Parts: sequence; C-alpha cells; structure tokens
Amino acid sequence: MTCNASDVLSYKEGICYAKSNLLAALLRSQQIPTGFCYQRLMLFDTPEKGYSLHALNAVYLKSLNKWIRLDARGNKAGVEAQFSLDKEKLAFTVNETLDEKDYPVIYVNPNPKTIKVLKEHSDVLEMYKHKLPERI
Repeated sequence: MTCNASDVLSYKEGICYAKSNLLAALLRSQQIPTGFCYQRLMLFDTPEKGYSLHALNAVYLKSLNKWIRLDARGNKAGVEAQFSLDKEKLAFTVNETLDEKDYPVIYVNPNPKTIKVLKEHSDVLEMYKHKLPERI
C-alpha cells in the first residue's frame, strides 16, 4: 500500500489518495501552488454498495489568476481525465441525485482520514470495499 510520494514513485502504483499526494509533491517542488480536493462517489453502481472519497488536486495558475482541478488517477478505457485550461475534465462526474458530492474546498493538506486509512491497511481490496472514508 502506497501513501507518500516517494512510495508511489518507487512502486509505480497507488490509489487516488496516494497519487494526489505524489502530484502535489511534484508540483510544489516546482513552486506551483497545489491543493487537495475531494468528491464523494458511489463505490460501485448503486448507493446501497456504499460511498468513498475520491482525491483530486487543484493547481493555481498565476497567469490565468485561477485554480484548476485535475485528477492524478490516470486514464483507462472510459476514463479521460485530461488536463485542460478551458474545461474541467475529471475522471468522475458527480450525481447529486444519488447523494454524490463535489466538495468545493481546496485544502492545503491531504484529508487526515485518507492518510490514516492508507497507513493502517495492507489489504487493498478489503480497504477499498470496507474502509475508505465516505465524507470529509
């Protein structure tokens, strides 16, 4: 289980929380203001199967005088989370009618609940199904 930036680099893997930690570290090392953002999403395809927080990043572009959110999770079939100056392109679309939520706050540090979960678990599948935080 990876959590901090150096582990994600070493093992070349991590869930969204770990990947957002790495992206923030890389961008901050280049003096690019970077924060953490979250979405509350269904874990699977129905609300009854539970929810979890999904971690994102936001970067401040001084030349545009605005923050832009981006998703470090990576792309795969059906997921195109490309960086764009014009239109936000995140991996997941929030469905508020199903109690999903897009938290508007940009945090300086990662959510302590997500860090705690990563550090306390070694079984990724068990953690994913039953231990991820559902809310900020």
